[in-house]
Amino acid sequence: MVRLLNVYTISLFASLGGLLYGFEISSMSGVIGTDQYINYYGNPLGTRQGAITSAMPAGSIVGALLAGFLGDFISRKRSIQAGAVLWCIGSAIQSASNGVSMLVAGRVVSGVCVGLTSVLVPIYQSEIAPRKIRGRVVSFQQLALTSGILIQYSIQYGCSFLQSEASFRLPWAIQAIPAMILFIAFCWLPFSPRWLASVDRWDEALKVLALLRTVNKDINNPFVLAEYREIEDQIRMERESDSTPLRELVAKKMRKRVLLSVAVHVFNQLTGSNLLDYYVLYIFRSAGVSNRNVAAFIQYVIKVIMTMPAFLWSDTWGRRPFLITGAIIMAICFFVVSGLYGGYGEHNPDIAEPFSSLVTDHADVTRLIQAFCYLAIAAFNLAWAPIPWMYSAEIVPLRIRVKAVSLALACRWTVNFAVGFAILPLLRVTTWGIFTMFGLLNLGASSLIYFAAPETKQRTLEEMDEIFEHGQPHRTSFRLARRQIGAKRWHIG
Repeated sequence: MVRLLNVYTISLFASLGGLLYGFEISSMSGVIGTDQYINYYGNPLGTRQGAITSAMPAGSIVGALLAGFLGDFISRKRSIQAGAVLWCIGSAIQSASNGVSMLVAGRVVSGVCVGLTSVLVPIYQSEIAPRKIRGRVVSFQQLALTSGILIQYSIQYGCSFLQSEASFRLPWAIQAIPAMILFIAFCWLPFSPRWLASVDRWDEALKVLALLRTVNKDINNPFVLAEYREIEDQIRMERESDSTPLRELVAKKMRKRVLLSVAVHVFNQLTGSNLLDYYVLYIFRSAGVSNRNVAAFIQYVIKVIMTMPAFLWSDTWGRRPFLITGAIIMAICFFVVSGLYGGYGEHNPDIAEPFSSLVTDHADVTRLIQAFCYLAIAAFNLAWAPIPWMYSAEIVPLRIRVKAVSLALACRWTVNFAVGFAILPLLRVTTWGIFTMFGLLNLGASSLIYFAAPETKQRTLEEMDEIFEHGQPHRTSFRLARRQIGAKRWHIG
């Protein structure tokens, strides 16, 4: 018998926070090309459109920093609900905006929600999940994110045929619906058992573990008791330490783990995915793609499909192979696109256009640029989209988990803000150069993971101390897996 309320269904409802993040990513991509948006907001280009786009990540920086305090103080659950309320307020302001200033203000408020949920939803998911399926459960976040991008873009595409302001106001209003569902669902979802234990609500923690791990909520189940004792031991050891959480965050023992948690999220924003997410219509227009709206829709479908491998196999293949392979594929794609723009792109004399190069009368080149953009976004969603969520939440101990992930996400949103603000001016100066830049950054990301990031698949959250003290990041996870299997056979023999 399978209960309706289990780890998967709880995580599915929690991942509505990721859906809101997806709505944020595509909240501008489908409307910036419509005449209604252009005319109402005065054809914003360059830094003006960059300011509108980056307003959401600006608010997310604040939300991510608040999450470090609220997640420990009022719980992961209540903080996520608070974020849902802020999202509804932000959506109302955006849909009613009477100018750029009000639109920016609404996006900042919604951004605070995205900052809160982007920190706390993966933490909540990782803390309720058994270790064998933790990667799969946390991958719900990215699957919901990509689905949110596709849903919002589809709504915007449908509304683009409306010959009124509703073409952009309606999509911004509709995006409040999943936030309402998220708030209501969390009224019935449990608190994180590890948070309950951290505030000495031990009986509740045991009951939640029994709810999550057994069909009949058996608190005497040996596996439930073993995990309960493991959490108990970890919290006792952390409390016996003289260090405060903030001091431990910068302690030498934790420094590598915290910096690595920050790095995977920063490189997530430096892979070039934002260029293809926020401004895909501009890229396809400069490449000479005829039906750009359909081409963008295909890209968002690819994003959803390519999230599935990490969802299905990240707990089998490991985190490292996904990240290294994805970054290398993206680097190759961006170098190819850069070469095509450099070889066949012509200078764009129209200063009202947001890009410097135009590909005209080269149908084969247009198709190649489109294909390699698709391949790059597929590689991103295979690796660098889902894996940082699970990796950053699992490599730091409970005592500093929320604060470490909060710091990582604040850095992520800071880079997102900078990239979102700078992409359009750079695209106007050098189209081929921006693709070269992102190609080089992807090579840097793959090197970082190869030399610095140990494998963490199928290990408990309480085992990460051992991994980081004795791990060998430069060895591939496949080689380590073979050694572990061989050791087990020798021991059995």
